[in-house]
Amino acid sequence: MTPDRFFTLMLLLESRDAVTTQELASALGVSLRTITRDLNWLRDAGLPVTAQRGRLGGVTMSPGSGVDLTRLTPGERDHLSLTGLDEKQRAELNASVESRRALSKVVAAQSRRGHEFLPLTDVVHVDSRPWLRTRASGTTPASLIGPVRRGRRLQIEYDSPRASCSRDLVVDPYGLFAKAGIWYLVADCAQVPQLYRLERITTWKEVDQRRRIRENQTLATVAAALIDQWEHHHAIEVSATIDRTQIERAQRIFGRRLVRDDHEESLTGHRVTIRFLHLEDVRALLPFGSAVTVHGPTEARAHLRDLAVSLAHHYAHRCPDRNS
Repeated sequence: MTPDRFFTLMLLLESRDAVTTQELASALGVSLRTITRDLNWLRDAGLPVTAQRGRLGGVTMSPGSGVDLTRLTPGERDHLSLTGLDEKQRAELNASVESRRALSKVVAAQSRRGHEFLPLTDVVHVDSRPWLRTRASGTTPASLIGPVRRGRRLQIEYDSPRASCSRDLVVDPYGLFAKAGIWYLVADCAQVPQLYRLERITTWKEVDQRRRIRENQTLATVAAALIDQWEHHHAIEVSATIDRTQIERAQRIFGRRLVRDDHEESLTGHRVTIRFLHLEDVRALLPFGSAVTVHGPTEARAHLRDLAVSLAHHYAHRCPDRNS
């Protein structure tokens, strides 16, 4: 359990008479198995956490046995409640100093109850960045956090990968969202929600107008809807066979967009369906080479063929001089 999730869990248990494990899991964005493991950790640490079954039951903790919130400043509580951020992401928000100070107070308060345990901050380190990522350029989270917290409109110049040039947009921000080590600005543009990668926001300025977000929408609800749309909505479904040696790699890259047909397996390959948002996105299959055979639709096969021909043509005219 990360220290900030510990803090949030303690707040939930202290602020309610009884709460179900499902409610705890939803609030923290983790699985029921993770919540059960966290609650067992609290019991092992000596905290009086109890769970009762039944319609009127739930998880409870004896009053006065949790975190002493009077030890924390409002700013420390605010920063520590950002569940799931690693140290690098806190630094990107300029939140490291207050977060570390708050964590030290929490750890000091709990060490008296479970002195046989090493502090979590000594034995758990979270790094949510993907492997082999270069240092991102563009806008930093710390530079945007002020205007976002002031609830201002923003005028941004956005370098979209699908546009031939940067676009000037006026957006109404909900806030900043960290996903898989990447920072996004979640905002409405003409009342349509979008995710904008911060590294692609080349310039921005604060507009002297209050943001105009849609009623009954929050950062959490809009981000969840956009992620659901990205994972489930698609414009094209590609049917393909992937070599057995490459199926795990393909599953890591495409995630839930790849669906295996367990009834169509052979000694050499797996029959799969991969969902893509745009036809252009099928270029992600090129690195697999002949390890992937696309069966349909026709436009996907044609587009891959055109891409492969263009790639071959590109290198046919750039062969290095063997005598040099």
